Amino acid sequence: MAKTATGEKAKVKTTKLDATGVYYRELNARVRELIREGYQEIVLNGVNGQRYIGDGLTDKVTIIVNGVAGNDLGAFMDGPTIVVNDNAQDGVGNTMNSGKIVVKGHAGDVIGYGMRGGKVFVTGNVGYRVGIHMKSYKEQVPIVVAGGRAGDFFGEYMAGGILVLLGLNPDEGPLVGSYLGTGMHGGAVYLRGEVAEHQLGKEVRLYGLDEEDRSLLKGLLEEFESDTGVDVSGVSVEDLTKLRPFSHRPYGNMYCY
Repeated sequence: MAKTATGEKAKVKTTKLDATGVYYRELNARVRELIREGYQEIVLNGVNGQRYIGDGLTDKVTIIVNGVAGNDLGAFMDGPTIVVNDNAQDGVGNTMNSGKIVVKGHAGDVIGYGMRGGKVFVTGNVGYRVGIHMKSYKEQVPIVVAGGRAGDFFGEYMAGGILVLLGLNPDEGPLVGSYLGTGMHGGAVYLRGEVAEHQLGKEVRLYGLDEEDRSLLKGLLEEFESDTGVDVSGVSVEDLTKLRPFSHRPYGNMYCY
């Protein structure tokens, strides 16, 4: 329930849509129709791999996905909130500008590709090349937080933004794969767990936290717990290590002038 200027609670206009067996183009067209009709919260039931949900939307709406979301969930999104009560496939938050995506399960590869703003929270594991080509601009700082593990090339070619990997289930395997931060020349990666030197890209190093890092992570952990329902009370900010590039021009010596 939203509040009005007088402090009273305004009723959110909500509707449900059965996505069972509905072709993705038809489903997404219907979602846009419902937004034009003034619905502020849309619940999609029976989703089973339909892709492009929420793509390019700029309205301040909430979309609740009950089922597995297909590829490119929230791509180019600029404002809405999407909550997935299951897993999501590849490309979550692709080139996203603002808004929030919460996946209460696992997510696939290239999460946050080219992401320019907003937040993506994933309670479980994420795949390969998460955060590739993320970038920041002034106050626009994209953020991806994953509760589980990640595959190879985590933070590849990052130019800005923040990645956080919590490793909440360490018994399931290594925190992250190889080539961590390869080609990274901006932004920061925060890791909770052991990372060997051979896993790192040549452009990055591990650092301790400063007070700005601690404040940022404390707020993100609180927000992650509130949005996902995952208990992170056992996670200490001091358990995390910061990974960042030691040069803003990692390929400068490869060019002739």
